[in-house]
Amino acid sequence: MIIVSKEEESHFIAGEAVPVGSGAVSVQRILAGNASMMTGPGTNSYLLGNQELALVDPGPNDPAHVDALLRHIGSRELKWIFVTHTHGDHSPAAAQISAQTGARLIGLQAPEGSGQDPSFKPSGMLEDGESIACGSFNVSAHFTPGHVSNHVCFLLEEEQMLFTGDHILEGTTPVILPPYGHMGQYLASLEKVRDLNVRSLAPGHGSIMDSPQTVIDTLVRHRLRRESKIKNALKAFGSPERAVTLDALTKLVYDDVPQRLHVWASKTLLAHLIKLQDEGWACLAHENWYCLDE
Repeated sequence: MIIVSKEEESHFIAGEAVPVGSGAVSVQRILAGNASMMTGPGTNSYLLGNQELALVDPGPNDPAHVDALLRHIGSRELKWIFVTHTHGDHSPAAAQISAQTGARLIGLQAPEGSGQDPSFKPSGMLEDGESIACGSFNVSAHFTPGHVSNHVCFLLEEEQMLFTGDHILEGTTPVILPPYGHMGQYLASLEKVRDLNVRSLAPGHGSIMDSPQTVIDTLVRHRLRRESKIKNALKAFGSPERAVTLDALTKLVYDDVPQRLHVWASKTLLAHLIKLQDEGWACLAHENWYCLDE
């Protein structure tokens, strides 16, 4: 049973602590006030536990959000901070909150030269599948590269709730950002998550999702349909003699997406093309793409 209904969860108010999950472990969602086209209602931070606490994705280093997190922590002990990835809306508050609370930082450091948050410095090495004992509950780490190369989903084992960061979002698909994001890895990571014992998905943006298999199947179908559309476009317009630019291909493949979003769609399209290139299906020559299949 989900404590908060879908209707109630649609009302996002920055700084408020909203209980989510079945109640096997206390989980409170605290929304950052960074709503935008890319973040939706804002970044979700999650506070886990009753006395010894863990925090998932502390979010941007925004004074109001940091104050809200510290207020909800109160006199209790924050011992662990889990970071799904190091984009600027997920990790920058970690260093400050850790400095004030002594909490251990858990996640993967930003790739060098990526332009991601350089302030996030994990307290130690993290292994794929590693389970961290957090007092009265356990959190396991599952590496899910794709959106970016250092993405990790964290499973609250007693609750069977997976904190998905930007790997799986409610109501939308994440942008895949080459060169540090990779479409092939993203699809493989979705299959990996499908095999976990998960009852609900807690995304970095949007509402809790309580049908994980359906959500994942829908995401995979969406990506494969888009890939099929890319292949058809390349077959029709992307022979070596008529190779197409990324911009031209974006207009063909994302004709169902508003043009104002094409700048982001082109990044995910590039991730698809790199995957097809890796598979020996597409080729890049002089900034133009064409099909090798025929």
